[in-house]
Amino acid sequence: MQRYFVAPEQFAEGAVRVGGEDARHIAKVMRGKEGDKLIVSDGVSREVLAEITRIEIGEVTLNILEALEMTHEARISVTVAQSLPKADKMETVIQKCTEIGAAAFVPFLSERTIVQYDERKESKRLDRWRKICKEAAEQAHRNIVPAVGAPVSWKQLLKSFADYDAVYFCYEKEAGLQLRSAVAPWLAGLPPEAGGKVLVVVGPEGGFSVEEYAQAEEAGAVSVGLGRRILRCETAGMVAAACILYESGEMGGA
Repeated sequence: MQRYFVAPEQFAEGAVRVGGEDARHIAKVMRGKEGDKLIVSDGVSREVLAEITRIEIGEVTLNILEALEMTHEARISVTVAQSLPKADKMETVIQKCTEIGAAAFVPFLSERTIVQYDERKESKRLDRWRKICKEAAEQAHRNIVPAVGAPVSWKQLLKSFADYDAVYFCYEKEAGLQLRSAVAPWLAGLPPEAGGKVLVVVGPEGGFSVEEYAQAEEAGAVSVGLGRRILRCETAGMVAAACILYESGEMGGA
């Protein structure tokens, strides 16, 4: 069943309004008609089954039939911090990691970031990233739309490590500890059904410098490998998120 995310204020007593591009999508792309049923979520705490009662230009009104349980989110919140990659690779990271189950994204600038960061153009790119994230969340039947933050500096990212229960620094030169071996004992130490906030840090095409490796460990990150093969930067975050969620039981794991 088709799913749409709307702002909380679009919910009213017994009804919900869908506007903008979503209304156009319902009317023109999906050829919606009165009586059709949709799932509508505010992306925070409310999700409903609703029936179309009126289709107008730019707005679709639905009658709420029943409240639905929000059961599609992982108990472990995985944030993917990705050093800005070239071209549209960040879009791929956001789209695929959203489908996998990532809870948030933190783009950042590191020593070997190739992309020329232009703050004047950033708002337009950020809007696109968030649109891609919303569409991926709808496609994957997520209960929330993951947060996509504006790019931060390496120093700002290091300071944020304290906000997480565990930070895993994906380092291609890590020959010892692998991500699964680091995650498993951490998960085992959590009380049953307890949540947790995890940050996965992924570098750019050229990887991290030795200095960044040392700074990350000093800030509290655990350096981990992702197997014997070298992954592209846009692949590493997907593998890391999937590994953590699998180990937490989200994909048939523990």
